[in-house]
Amino acid sequence: MIETWRWFGPDDAITLKKIKQAGATGIVTSLHEVATGDVWHKEDIIARKQLIESEGLTWEVIESIPVHNDIKTRTGNYQQLIENYKTSVKNAAECGVYTICYNFMPVVDWTRTNLMYQLPNQSHALRFEMTDFAAYDIFILQRDGARESYSPEVVKKAENKFAGLSDAARLELEKNIIAGLPGGEGSYTRDTIRGAIEQFIALGTEGFRENLRKFLQAVIPVAESVGARMCIHPDDPPFSLFGLPRVVSTAEDARKVLDACPSVANGLTMCAGSFGARGDNDLVAMVKEFAERVYFVHLRNVTREADGSFYEADHLGGDNDMVGIVQALLSEEARRTSKGETSILGNIPMRPDHGHLLEDELNQPGVKPGYGYMGRMKGLAELRGVIHAVSSFMRAS
Repeated sequence: MIETWRWFGPDDAITLKKIKQAGATGIVTSLHEVATGDVWHKEDIIARKQLIESEGLTWEVIESIPVHNDIKTRTGNYQQLIENYKTSVKNAAECGVYTICYNFMPVVDWTRTNLMYQLPNQSHALRFEMTDFAAYDIFILQRDGARESYSPEVVKKAENKFAGLSDAARLELEKNIIAGLPGGEGSYTRDTIRGAIEQFIALGTEGFRENLRKFLQAVIPVAESVGARMCIHPDDPPFSLFGLPRVVSTAEDARKVLDACPSVANGLTMCAGSFGARGDNDLVAMVKEFAERVYFVHLRNVTREADGSFYEADHLGGDNDMVGIVQALLSEEARRTSKGETSILGNIPMRPDHGHLLEDELNQPGVKPGYGYMGRMKGLAELRGVIHAVSSFMRAS
């Protein structure tokens, strides 16, 4: 597997030198300065690629070329936006960056309610707390029909939670949920998010899934023609938020994505943390089923709770079978090698995702929640050990 690292560009507090010193060889990044929907121009891609390569690293994965909301709703100038997207995919591949991670989540990107959840060892993790989210949805956002989205038990807990929140705590909760997170695409105000939510709810799950299918049928042929690999990221978390449709949350959803446009260019990002936030997703089985179409991997772990809450655990802790996942991925790499497919598909880039914030980085300027240096370096080291051990066992047997 190719060890990669999420880098937020030249302004990232974690430099390329630090990434190289952590042992990663590949970079996962985006042209964050390009507005969503605009074309990625070749000169900008080449300049970023040369900057990465000047430090002895390779730009392995684009994460992401974001999909504009008008494409997802097929409203506004969506046809031109799709043409722009096709041009960006083509330009990226022609500049030598072939793997493109993207998501099709409505309104909100990856969502957490607490960015500084303290663990027993005093480090800090990202957390999604269902009671807190319901408190925001029902009592702060006051979305129509919000109460009906939760069980009576969660509504009661949310009511008590809201009553105990100070004005400052209410604003902090709102900021965490809708103001944009690292790697997300933009932010909302309370008024603008209501309008966006209503637009997507009106589509319904099947209407939204159909819009994804149409997007794939427009973009995937272009990707295939230039050797690019599109790999959709699952919903995070993998269940409905704000009553919104979700279409990449389960194994069945993944099958529908791949069936919507059968092509080697239409693949998956196997995010263990996202799919793994649902207890009914068997991650090892999913890796085995979709292995030939897995082009990128986020290795992170979560500890789940009965009401849907979860927090980011140690990479080798939590509820996901990380060793089993790694073994299934390495088996797929071995299959590709045995079939002579490495020049087409190659080894699988993986990155340690959402590390814990450790003591030395608390209050340091520029540190992003979930994306500190030491926590991810710790996760990378743990994962590297698993990969080495499993690889050695597979060779010996």
